[in-house]
Amino acid sequence: MATSISSSLHASASSSSKLLASRKFFSSSLFHGFQRHHRNRFIPSFPSSRASSKPYSCLSIKCAVRFRPCIDIHKGKVKQIVGSTLRDSKEEDGSVLVTNFESDKSAAEFANLYKESGLMGGHVIMLGADDLSKAAAIEALHAYPVYLEQGHVEYPYVFNNGQMDLERLKALVRVVGKQKLVLDLSCRKKEGRYAIVTDRWQKFSDVYLDEEVLEFLGNYADEFLVHGVDVEGKKLGIDEELVALLGRHSSVSDIGIPVTYAGGVTVMNDLERIKVAGDGCVDVTVGSALDIFGGNLPYKDVVSWHTQQEPLMV
Repeated sequence: MATSISSSLHASASSSSKLLASRKFFSSSLFHGFQRHHRNRFIPSFPSSRASSKPYSCLSIKCAVRFRPCIDIHKGKVKQIVGSTLRDSKEEDGSVLVTNFESDKSAAEFANLYKESGLMGGHVIMLGADDLSKAAAIEALHAYPVYLEQGHVEYPYVFNNGQMDLERLKALVRVVGKQKLVLDLSCRKKEGRYAIVTDRWQKFSDVYLDEEVLEFLGNYADEFLVHGVDVEGKKLGIDEELVALLGRHSSVSDIGIPVTYAGGVTVMNDLERIKVAGDGCVDVTVGSALDIFGGNLPYKDVVSWHTQQEPLMV
C-alpha cells in the first residue's frame, strides 16, 4: 500500500496543486487572512487595532473541538442503527438489521432543531438510495441549507470490494469538487492496526489509517468522517486509541482538513475524553446515546458543552 501511495502522490501532484489553488475560504473585512496552527488546523488571524506602518501583528486562535450533529436516514425514516449490521438484503448471511431507534419526526424537523441550536457542520447520511430516503435528505437540506452536509453510503464508490479505487476518487473530485467532498474512512481494528472497511463495513480493505494515508487522501477531500466500527451504535464507550491516532495524524499535511469521529459516546465524560485524546483536533458526533434518539444523554447538555468549547489562544 505504501508503494502504491508513494507513486500515486508523484503522479497526482500537478492536479492536486490545481485543486488546492482553486479552493475558496470564507473571508470578510474582519479577517486579515488564514494562518495554520502547528497542528495545521485553520486559524483566523485578526489585524492589530493599532495603526502602524509595519506589517500587521496577528492574534492567532486555534479552532475549538465541535459537536457535529447527524441525521441518519433509512427507508425515509430517521433511525439509529448498528452500522455493522447493515446489509443489502437479509438473505446475505441470515443476519438482521439492528435498529436502536426509529423516530416519528421527519429529517427536516431534526434539521430545524439543529438550526435552532446554532449547530453547524452536521451530516445527513442516507443508508440506502431509495426514493423515500432521497426525499427525506433533500427536505433536511432545504430546512437548514449550507450548514448540513449530505453523505451517501449505499453504493461504495471510492472504497469497494476491499480496495481503494484512486481513479474513481479523482473522477469524483472532478465532478463534485474537493471542497464539497467528505470521505468516510470508517475502520475496524485488524492485527493491531486500523483498516478502512468497505461493503457495509463488512470487508477489510488493504488501506490502513496512518500518517501517510491521511495526508495523501487529504489532497482529495475537504473533511474526513471516521466511524469506529467496533464500537459504533453499541454504546460501549469510545475507541480512544483511534481518536488519538486521528488527533496525531489527521492534520499532519499542509492541507489540514477537519476530521469527525463517531462511535461509542455514552456519557458526557466521553466528549472530554475525545477532546483530550484528539488533542483538540477531532470533532465528535453522537448518535444512539442522545435522548432525541432514544438514549439517556441529554441533547441540551451536549449542545451546552459544545458552546463552552472556546477557541484556544496561541
